[in-house]
Amino acid sequence: MTKNLNTFPWLTTIAILISLFLLWNLKDVLIQLFASIIIAMALCTIIGKLKQILSIPRPVAFFITLISFILFSSISILIIIPQFAGEFQELINQIPSAYQALWDLFTNIIDTLTEIIHKDRLPLSEKASELNNQLSYFPDGANLANGVTDSLRKLIGLAGNLSIGFLQLLFITTVGLMITIQPNSYKEVAILLVPSFYRKRFRSILTECGNALSSWMTGVILSSICVTLLACIGLYLLGIKLIFANALIAGLLNIIPNVGPTISTIFPMSVALLDTPWKSLAVLGLYIIIQNIESYLITPFIMHKQVKLLPGLTITAQLLFTVIFGPLGLLLAIPLAVVIKTFAKEILIHDILENKNILN
Repeated sequence: MTKNLNTFPWLTTIAILISLFLLWNLKDVLIQLFASIIIAMALCTIIGKLKQILSIPRPVAFFITLISFILFSSISILIIIPQFAGEFQELINQIPSAYQALWDLFTNIIDTLTEIIHKDRLPLSEKASELNNQLSYFPDGANLANGVTDSLRKLIGLAGNLSIGFLQLLFITTVGLMITIQPNSYKEVAILLVPSFYRKRFRSILTECGNALSSWMTGVILSSICVTLLACIGLYLLGIKLIFANALIAGLLNIIPNVGPTISTIFPMSVALLDTPWKSLAVLGLYIIIQNIESYLITPFIMHKQVKLLPGLTITAQLLFTVIFGPLGLLLAIPLAVVIKTFAKEILIHDILENKNILN
């Protein structure tokens, strides 16, 4: 009998290790499933608002939401995306000229400092001409665009096929719609996976996670719209070209904290540098102002019940989930962190460390 009791912890440890191994091998499916849940949460939030405002049955609200989403996607494909694609291509074509202008500005500044400090030495621009030729590996914009296109095609060819990505997107969308149709049924299935004495408590924790995700999604969508509008107005006042493309990039990348806003400044600064150098600095200042307005005014005003994450935890979550799940992990790092924080707060802190009565 004692021998059997001693082997029980070993069996438990082995079972846990096997479960972790299976979860690790299924991590791609799990992150796609989580993306489906995010889509379902977004649709359920919109359906709930429509049901409340219009006082209509849920199936009718679901039908209106689905049709609106299809119409919006179709309009984006037919009108917005072609215009954005053309402007983005022009952006890519202008990057070599922007690089050359930046290099000339840098060498001129160094030449001036060199003449002031060492009047008897040659300007740096003459010494750096060979290095500049080596670094100028973009002969012209058209060749760069063709090179980028060819590189992308080779990458896609090495990775397999675009159909893989399409199938993943189809899987995420289909599962998301299925969950949206019967959210409570799928919720009850998840609740059945925990012990019976904890199901009541686990149901309230899932509700808390849903509220946190709904708050996050609503805030992100509204704040991204505000960032897009502010970028449009600011770039227009500065006289920067390709306003629509740059503003749309700023709004889309605003979804990814820290990393997204930083990347979004590259394109408008490159375009501004072709006009006058001071405009690139003005664009940088504009985007810093916009991000401060978004962080300290727009987001707190919109997200009254926002799950606040410390900046260090946010960056750590982005790095960790990107390493584990890839680009999709970076995109979903914040909602993943929101869910993990909610579970940690409710289960680890409240139920275990504070030893609350989980049966009530």
